[in-house]
Amino acid sequence: MTNIQKIGFVGGGNMAEAIIKGLLEAAFPIEKIMVSEPSDLRREHLSDTYNVSVVSDNLEVIRQCDLVVLAIKPQIADEVLSGIASAYRKETLLVSILAGASCAHIEQHFDSAARVIRVMPNTPALVGEGATAICQGHNTSHDDLLLVSHLFETVGQVQVIDERQMDAVTGLSGSGPAYVYTIIEALADGGVREGLRRDIAHALAVQTVVGAALMVRETGEHPAILRDRVCSPGGTAITGVSTLERNGLRTTLMEAVSAAAVRSRELGGE
Repeated sequence: MTNIQKIGFVGGGNMAEAIIKGLLEAAFPIEKIMVSEPSDLRREHLSDTYNVSVVSDNLEVIRQCDLVVLAIKPQIADEVLSGIASAYRKETLLVSILAGASCAHIEQHFDSAARVIRVMPNTPALVGEGATAICQGHNTSHDDLLLVSHLFETVGQVQVIDERQMDAVTGLSGSGPAYVYTIIEALADGGVREGLRRDIAHALAVQTVVGAALMVRETGEHPAILRDRVCSPGGTAITGVSTLERNGLRTTLMEAVSAAAVRSRELGGE
């Protein structure tokens, strides 16, 4: 990313903060990062925590930066995009993390042929373990795609996909941390119900999920194979898995992904 003179963020929320943190940990120069954020508290937090340039005017970011991350809520996207369109330069690469907003939807706000890369990251990027999918718009190059891929590799893993798959990604990895947090909470509650102290149950539940995920990633084995190795005949694990199957955990999670993907499509049409 040495050819980028300045990276800007329109919006300074959690995802913008995660990317900023990843950039700085990858030794990207502080003076090359700029954020526009309407909230006084968020501006103060970002400035004090990361020592980056923080302003309240989106136009300053558009005018000064050659790569701009659109990190705003999709519900206010049209208003914000219309407000910055007059300052957009065709040399500027726009990186959108707006759920449901297609590249074409963003491009149509600009008179010139806007260069847009669409991205769906997730919140574990805050701890460097993000899962990010990216796709390119009509006016971008393979080099643009590689640049944005390198940017998000500073906060986790990146997959390049076709844009038509982006709603599915939103339902799976974009929304998925919420499902996993619910599972962790439920595991801990189960431990408490069986007599464990709350802090111990929580710690065991968290580490169990972390360890299981790492086993899948590091071994490359299919989750079903790893599960079978835990489930000895007539044992405790297979009894627990049987309960999960009987109560529809697998189907519920699949339907959660689909429901979130449908909502992503709805957001794109609003």
